[in-house]
Amino acid sequence: MQIDNSLTSSDLSAKLDQFWELSGQKIRLIEKEYDVAKGSPVFTVAGKYTTRGWTEWTQGFQFGSAILQFDATNDAEFLEMGRQKTLRVMAPHISHIGVHDHGFNNVSTYGNLLRLMREGRISHNDWEANFYELALKISGAVQASRWTPIKSGRSAGAGFISSFNGPHSLFVDTIRSCRALVLSHGLGHVFQGEGDVKINLLERALHHIKATADYAVFYGEGRDSYDLWGRTAHESVFNVKDGNFRCPNSQQGYSGFTTWTRGLAWAMCGFAEELEWLTTCDDAELEPFGGRNIIEAYMLKAATATCDFYIEHTPTDGIPYWDTGAPNLHRLGDYLNRPADPYNDFEPVDSSAAAIGAQGLLRLGKYLTDKGDSEVGKRYHQAGLTVLNTLFDEPYLSMDPAHQGLILHSIYHQPNGWDYVPPGSKIANGESSMWGDYHAREVALYLQRIIRNEPYYTFFNCLP
Repeated sequence: MQIDNSLTSSDLSAKLDQFWELSGQKIRLIEKEYDVAKGSPVFTVAGKYTTRGWTEWTQGFQFGSAILQFDATNDAEFLEMGRQKTLRVMAPHISHIGVHDHGFNNVSTYGNLLRLMREGRISHNDWEANFYELALKISGAVQASRWTPIKSGRSAGAGFISSFNGPHSLFVDTIRSCRALVLSHGLGHVFQGEGDVKINLLERALHHIKATADYAVFYGEGRDSYDLWGRTAHESVFNVKDGNFRCPNSQQGYSGFTTWTRGLAWAMCGFAEELEWLTTCDDAELEPFGGRNIIEAYMLKAATATCDFYIEHTPTDGIPYWDTGAPNLHRLGDYLNRPADPYNDFEPVDSSAAAIGAQGLLRLGKYLTDKGDSEVGKRYHQAGLTVLNTLFDEPYLSMDPAHQGLILHSIYHQPNGWDYVPPGSKIANGESSMWGDYHAREVALYLQRIIRNEPYYTFFNCLP
């Protein structure tokens, strides 16, 4: 990347105004045109949202987008839309035992609604608040029940939240679902197992974060032949018989030895926001798990490493290709030293990775600045602004009033060939995804609140 150090947050104000205007149009268009009988909308094909049966992990982004739209614009139409759809549709996601995505579906809906109430943005109602709290309590417990113990000399009780692939599988994505456990714990929920054994949700969240830092992130310390500072593996595979780590793998990237950039972005954002949450914890509460200094150290190492890798392995304008080891990147020549080209003939870009990663860069930048390391913090902050300055403009911001997507050139599953290749093109491009659109809205809200000196946006603002 070529970080633009001249950008200020306020420089993006006009782009944010245009962004929210377009965002509202897209939400209304989906509400008007999408056939709900198809299931959750996942990604667009020729400009229209469609579904893709794999797991139900995107519906919270759909309704969460309406809630964020209200948050940014005060248009009550979107609040009512998000509220009613959460009430009528989201209950199955609370009790869904087959996915690792509770932090996506339920924090984006119930969590955002409770946050707005706590922040005084919507009127307080005890029954409504209790409803949102109960949903978040149970969601976090259900997520925590997908638990695989692992062998680790570093800490007793080590383990991770397993992916939908099974108990052997740790996905880097799930770092963002730790929010569900953190909120359930913060709301005072008691999670019980066989024989009424009480299971500590904070402990499980911290162990999962540690396992992700240890096995999904690389640090250039000689772990294998492809060990680079900040590289990530989509999946880490364990032997469930003895708890030993076996190998890196990938479901949506090119291989376990290359870096799928959306997985990298999940780590960037997840570690940075968990660092922010860590500052709200009491020292005594953290002591049984190694203490603040140890926990903060491994979170910060993972956050800085992944953000550094993104900066070093992304084209000049801040938009990455879908995998840094994609097999035909070499055919693009010196692609890192020029802006990304979503219309090239060889490998797709992934704008959704940029939307997610930008938030990680901005949050890490603020975290380090608040800790007194303003010079390093500024580097990440400016990198985040550089990404958004590109993302919130053409050819990534969707101007076509008939296109249901907001952020163009998102990729879902390149290895499976699920993404739409338009006529005349050799690669997938021009389409959007629910997660890309939602995270673009989330980072836009984050930045807008900073520009307007409004309360700092975090997922844990919903805690009392």
